[in-house]
Amino acid sequence: MASSSSFSTCTLNRGSFATKAINFNKVFKCNFSSLPNRLPVSAKLSADFTCSRLLTSEKSLKLDQSQRLSRNGMQCCALEVEDVPTFLVGKKFQLDDVIEAQQFDRDILNAIFEVAREMENIEKKSPGSQILKGYLMATLFYEPSTRTRLSFESAMKRLGGEVLTTENAREFSSAAKGETLEDTIRTIEGYSDIIVMRHFESGAARRAAATAGIPIINAGDGPGQHPTQALLDVYTIEREIGKLDGIRVGLVGDLANGRTVRSLAYLLAKYQDVNIYFVSPDVVKMKDDIKDYLTSLGVEWEESADLMEVASKCDVVYQTRIQRERFGERIDLYEEARGKYIVDKEVLKVMQKHAVVMHPLPRLDEITVDVDADPRAAYFRQAKNGLYIRMALLKLLLVGW
Repeated sequence: MASSSSFSTCTLNRGSFATKAINFNKVFKCNFSSLPNRLPVSAKLSADFTCSRLLTSEKSLKLDQSQRLSRNGMQCCALEVEDVPTFLVGKKFQLDDVIEAQQFDRDILNAIFEVAREMENIEKKSPGSQILKGYLMATLFYEPSTRTRLSFESAMKRLGGEVLTTENAREFSSAAKGETLEDTIRTIEGYSDIIVMRHFESGAARRAAATAGIPIINAGDGPGQHPTQALLDVYTIEREIGKLDGIRVGLVGDLANGRTVRSLAYLLAKYQDVNIYFVSPDVVKMKDDIKDYLTSLGVEWEESADLMEVASKCDVVYQTRIQRERFGERIDLYEEARGKYIVDKEVLKVMQKHAVVMHPLPRLDEITVDVDADPRAAYFRQAKNGLYIRMALLKLLLVGW
């Protein structure tokens, strides 16, 4: 029985305890020896308690007499199970919108990644898919975008859907006339089935979701978050490194304004024994809210000024550009930060053979072009993975699992 967030907080001691009724009619077999490390809640297990069999019925949950185990005078008892998440085909997706990385748990992430792998097969082997035939997606972008907007539009079309698009809505929409975001959303939802929005203000996606009666996907809200980028980043790390627990990740560049690194940090915190290194100029250091969040979950992190040292021990070097558009009139601060940390062939020399360089793109000069030929340069594979993740999200939000 897979662990999930549906397990209740409980304490198991020698003896027995009562459990609540559960409206299932299934038999679960469990090996509890490793359960404390897998449960997302507090649970205490006796060292003698290694296995049991749970029977559920409409009346009550009780231990099957024929399977009752006794060791050193202890009888095995049952765990209460409630509302086990279902990822069965045809069931509704657990989320109504995709707004921030904190919405996802490991179960949902793993399930989304499975769907993304299915989408990769569709893209490569089944052109002309009609999964989303009859659905219409609106892309509402108040900031420039190439990869995110085009990958969403490609994802929708590859699944048989249609697209309504507006680029630079800040200047070429009624927003230029003073229309509120809420009024824009209420209007566009009348024309479409789902809205993918990028906005220059942090929190704008949450406002849109609170207004709309159709799904909203946050494609980046100012310096806030970029959850779909974080999903494709974690998906890429798993595919490139082969695991997500126990990895070391160096986040480099503009960590104060980079919404991608903020969302990625939130998702990495969901995995065990992850170490995160922040490497950035002083003027664009990672903000305290992210560091406090990681500390609260027991995630190891540290700040460093030595890119070479960090690169030598990391599985992932995640480089980002210094974002000039976030500095306003303070061009002096931008120039101070730009060019301080560059991934080049010298950095590659100290990196481990299995490690990868990632970047959300676009890049300027923070990764030299001669790095592209190295097999550890994963950023274009990373961008391709964005198509599969976004195909998966559109399918899940519109038609379910």
